[in-house]
Amino acid sequence: MKIEMLSTGDEVLQGDIADTNAAWCGQELNDLGLSFSRRQTVADNLDDIVDALNQAAERSDWVLVNGGLGPTSDDLSADAAAKLVGKALTLNQRWLDKLQQWYTDQNVIMPESNIKQAMLPVGAELVDNPIGTACGFIVEHAGAKLLFTPGVPSEFKRMLKEQWFPMLKAAAPSTQGEVKRFYTFGLSESSLNDRFNDLVLPEGARLGYRSSRPSIEVKLFYPCQDEQFTQLSQHIRHELAEHVFTEDQGNWALHIQQMMIAQGKKLVLAESCTGGMLAAELIAVAGSSAYLERGFVTYSNEAKQQSIGVAKETIEQFGAVSIETSQAMALGALQHSHADIALSITGIAGPEGGSEEKPVGTVCFTLAEGDRCISQQLLLSNRSRSVVRIMATAVAMDMLRRYLTDLPVAGDYQHLKRIASRN
Repeated sequence: MKIEMLSTGDEVLQGDIADTNAAWCGQELNDLGLSFSRRQTVADNLDDIVDALNQAAERSDWVLVNGGLGPTSDDLSADAAAKLVGKALTLNQRWLDKLQQWYTDQNVIMPESNIKQAMLPVGAELVDNPIGTACGFIVEHAGAKLLFTPGVPSEFKRMLKEQWFPMLKAAAPSTQGEVKRFYTFGLSESSLNDRFNDLVLPEGARLGYRSSRPSIEVKLFYPCQDEQFTQLSQHIRHELAEHVFTEDQGNWALHIQQMMIAQGKKLVLAESCTGGMLAAELIAVAGSSAYLERGFVTYSNEAKQQSIGVAKETIEQFGAVSIETSQAMALGALQHSHADIALSITGIAGPEGGSEEKPVGTVCFTLAEGDRCISQQLLLSNRSRSVVRIMATAVAMDMLRRYLTDLPVAGDYQHLKRIASRN
């Protein structure tokens, strides 16, 4: 099955916004055993859109068209679809009634411009949008089906998950097979490939890799669930060993939440260079209040002293970025909370602030429970400020994951240099 995606909009083409819809959809299709044959972006120009639609339809079985279904004059997808198939636009009363009811429920008068969103090519198949004002629709041309979808990510994803993906599964059920996923941390993509370079796979099986900082996903595709699939999964699990953060679901925060709740423990955070990024990652999962007791963002030296009781002498003697200060932060956070475990992070994210002794990318971590501290100092060199913060957040999460699963808390990270560690 050949599938193309056409994204529309000047703002996408010019880079004002990133095309996250296309990236997300590509990953979802891959999980179904499918993939895009092409992806392209076209500006808000009617003739250019029609030309791109025509070429894509002649090459493909499905063309996924994203964007251009809004109420404004530069939203041209419905007009382009009508011109492509040689049909007029006509009012879809079903969608207009739904729009009017939505505005009535909000106690707001529907703007006249929204009527445009109910104008579809004659004969188009309506695709419901349960959370937005732009419906989707399907037309056929040159032997292909073209699905037009809204650009709002939440609307786009729900429409595809609930309506389009089931169509694809029904049309190509044999492509599904089994997929086993291992989300790893601490290994490079090249080293992962080397580990399995000599692995002999049976017919129909294949390995795939996807790098999505900070994790690298290893995927085993297999035609069916049988004993050989189980054995291959066990072999991969054994090879990856402690570097596997989660299996089958890539949400690290959810995994940590489940373990913390199962063990009945509470967590407190003390962050400096990450500026609350660790807390944001953890609370993105609903139910995090069951274990995350509180968090301190102690960015300045004064905040470290005033909020969590780090001694001024500790900072003056060892520096704000030191194992000693990270330990004082973690222990202070415990003393200023009702938590069982504390995680602290302090470092130099850059691009300035480094020295010969402590260059940019130097980050210190401590995990504390009771009076015990487990600490490490890493060098995350040659990385941007944002990447240093992302990787520091990931290391802290990995330390907690390792602690909860009785693994060595200071892991072996191929791409990070350990300067010191202390138990």
